[in-house]
Amino acid sequence: MVTSTPLNNEFVSMPLARLPVFLALEGKRAVVAGGTTGAAWKTELLSAAGAEVHVYASARSQELLDVAARPPRGPVTIHDRELYAADLKGAALAVAACEDDLAAAEFAAMARAARVPLNVIDRPAFCDFSFGAIVNRSPLVVGISTDGAAPVFAQMVRAKLEALIPLGFARWAEAARRWRPRLQALGLTPFDRRRFWETFAREAAAHPDRVPTPKDLDAWLMQTRGGEARGALAFVGVPSDDPEMLTLRAVRALHSADVILFDAGVPAAVLDFGRREARKLMIGHSMYDGSAAGEIDALAIRLARQGKRIVRLVSAAALASARETIASFRRRGIPIDVVSGIDWVAENEAAIADEQTAPQKSASART
Repeated sequence: MVTSTPLNNEFVSMPLARLPVFLALEGKRAVVAGGTTGAAWKTELLSAAGAEVHVYASARSQELLDVAARPPRGPVTIHDRELYAADLKGAALAVAACEDDLAAAEFAAMARAARVPLNVIDRPAFCDFSFGAIVNRSPLVVGISTDGAAPVFAQMVRAKLEALIPLGFARWAEAARRWRPRLQALGLTPFDRRRFWETFAREAAAHPDRVPTPKDLDAWLMQTRGGEARGALAFVGVPSDDPEMLTLRAVRALHSADVILFDAGVPAAVLDFGRREARKLMIGHSMYDGSAAGEIDALAIRLARQGKRIVRLVSAAALASARETIASFRRRGIPIDVVSGIDWVAENEAAIADEQTAPQKSASART
């Protein structure tokens, strides 16, 4: 009998230096201690997120005064004095620009006594959270962190992502936010919801500069509602322990999978490409380990017929021995995609195609 093995942490995700968390600060109180240029930048970010920012500083930079005069979103109030412990009451978070570690330690102790998460600018040892570099296509927001180790490197990554993510994606993300309540009210099946958002994503990628309209919403709903929940199965070859060796097709398959079947030899870094909602089932030591292979195949077919998108992660060497299984799935009408490295595809794709059409050729010969 094939049974799934509960995943321990090494299969869930790789270690995280920082947990990326996006705070909803609209209308919430945020405290900034200090009037430096760095404090001005943090004040601007907090205001842009909708926070009501209170700055406590006896000396104030021109940059801070400019932000207070023209806040990007939430109001900014400057108090012409140093911060007191009572000022932290009810704050969602607190930020400080401190001259030295002694001042940073005093601020940290005061904030933690008030149970307020804190950040000390350029002193990561005292911080509960960090800001990182930001790509802003709001409501699409990307945060980048190096755990304070290399802020310049984070800025370089941000610059690369800025070039990759069109400015028009902001309009698409805003449309998604407006439309989501309507889609939830329609009572769509999970399959229909998935089809709608996949159509939405394809259109956004193809036409990033367009402004999606209500007519688009109605047209895509017509295309996606009431479809048959047909599953699909992909064999994805894992050529090495290096996740960068995966092809783009392999990454796309993992991104869309509902269930990921894998053996013990698949590294956690590869599993991290799957959606966080996807079920990850470790089945046996090897995908083709004795009599269990047939039961694994039956499990994959059963899940696919339930409308699930299945990815089977196997070594590239095992894919070669899976050709008959692949052809068998296709004969049963289960859509199947074989995804592997370029070398494996070049050597084996023709053989798989021959095995898929072999029954048709045999039938033609008999007639």
